[in-house]
Amino acid sequence: MILSRVIVKLAYQLEGSGAYQASKKRVWKLLEDPYTRERPYFDNFMILLVLASVTLLVYEVRHDLGKFVDGFEMLVVTIFIAEYLLRLWVYNDSRLIIIEHYERAEFLGRPFCLLPALKEALGRKWEYLTSPPAIIDLLAILPSFRSLPVLRLFVLFRLFKLFRYTRSINEFVKILSDKRFELGTLVLFLSAVVFAGAAVIYFFEAGKNPQINGFFDGIYWALITLTTVGYGDITPQTTEGRFVSMALVLCGIGFVAFTTSIIVAALTEKMPEVRERRVLAEVGRRGGYIIICGFGRVGEMVAAKLTQDKERFVVVDSHEGRIGIAKRNGYLALQGDAAETRILESLGVSRTARKVLCLTGDDVVNVYITLTARFLNPQIEIISRANHLNTVGKLIKAGANHTLNPFGLAGMIAAEYIGHPVAFEAIFGMLSGEREIEMEAMRVVESGPLDGLSIGDIDFRTHRLILFGVVCREGDPRLREGGLIYGMPTMHFHFNPRPEFVLKREDILILFGHQYSLFHFKQGME
Repeated sequence: MILSRVIVKLAYQLEGSGAYQASKKRVWKLLEDPYTRERPYFDNFMILLVLASVTLLVYEVRHDLGKFVDGFEMLVVTIFIAEYLLRLWVYNDSRLIIIEHYERAEFLGRPFCLLPALKEALGRKWEYLTSPPAIIDLLAILPSFRSLPVLRLFVLFRLFKLFRYTRSINEFVKILSDKRFELGTLVLFLSAVVFAGAAVIYFFEAGKNPQINGFFDGIYWALITLTTVGYGDITPQTTEGRFVSMALVLCGIGFVAFTTSIIVAALTEKMPEVRERRVLAEVGRRGGYIIICGFGRVGEMVAAKLTQDKERFVVVDSHEGRIGIAKRNGYLALQGDAAETRILESLGVSRTARKVLCLTGDDVVNVYITLTARFLNPQIEIISRANHLNTVGKLIKAGANHTLNPFGLAGMIAAEYIGHPVAFEAIFGMLSGEREIEMEAMRVVESGPLDGLSIGDIDFRTHRLILFGVVCREGDPRLREGGLIYGMPTMHFHFNPRPEFVLKREDILILFGHQYSLFHFKQGME
């Protein structure tokens, strides 16, 4: 009874400990989550450790390395044991099982029995201990026991540990496991043919061929012949044996062709999933990506501009052809429905993504993507395309920070071109970068060189730049100072502010100038 109370109390303490849960989550991400930044470094370290330990153990068979190899082996085994225990720890939450049993007993008004809870908790741990990866991890520790030389043969299991850290091998094994029925059928066919060929060759060659002294020799010959290897160490001497050899060679050709077709079909089926996992791993490893949802004409232009600005982004589109175009352009691309929670969550919308751009040609899809992204991350910046003006309000209510109407913009540009063609050509040249004159948005960083400076204190002329305006947050008291101010959904644009206008953090400066001038100004002010 006292033991039960102690264990239940400990379970609740662990459940209420933020430090414990945060530590366990960090360990789980390091060991199990393929999309964390630290995971590749850990995998590479373990691969080098495994290869180094195997190399030293094999080299030591004929060479005496002294105490160095003993110390290194102790270090390796310590790391292997620590990894083994940590994987056992993060496999499941035993405290939740105990709490669930305790609260169920309290709800039913029955006395809490510790034994069933412990049995279930230990059963889950045993489930992990008996899994193939855990067994390989355990066997990889055994070669360190030098007092038993036979255990050093288990050094081979350290090589099997590489499967855990090498994602490509893991993916290939999973692909083959999905075809286990076809491969199992093939193995049965191979076994039957080998057994039949061995029986026939033994029947015809025994006593006539000195190379065949037993049934095992027949099995060896049949397997070597069927796989089209043909070492030539055993050759049939009788006419019947040679006919059997020809039949086995033909069966072997069919066997190789059938095996190849199974593997190729499996790879073809699973290749989209493999590509998706690699894209997600790249996004999760580096983080800070802009997610472009939709790769039509607008998406292509945005991607080209982001590439020019050396921004990291990933393209998501459900159309296979458009994804193919994105990949041919060298972009990181993922085929899928961006409105699905799974896709956006796996791309790190709730964790590491910087912005979401909804650029599909369907306003309904853009609304759904906006809703999903805003649900996953209330703070992320969302910019959405609105093909119809009556959709703008819906997108803003759905959570979009900004909207753009490409058809409306095209109409305004056409009207401006008709009225002022020369001015339009000049502005278009600057915006498109054709004359190496570009427009750049620069954010004022807190406690940075620009924070607290007035416009008059910044010598834009020396930097060969023109300040077009400053974007401020809505409700900023500086907006009462007057000037040309244009409203935006959550901000205001202050056109050509006065020299006494003081910059604050999160302000955005809109600058015109040569690309070199913009680059050096940003370098000096960040």
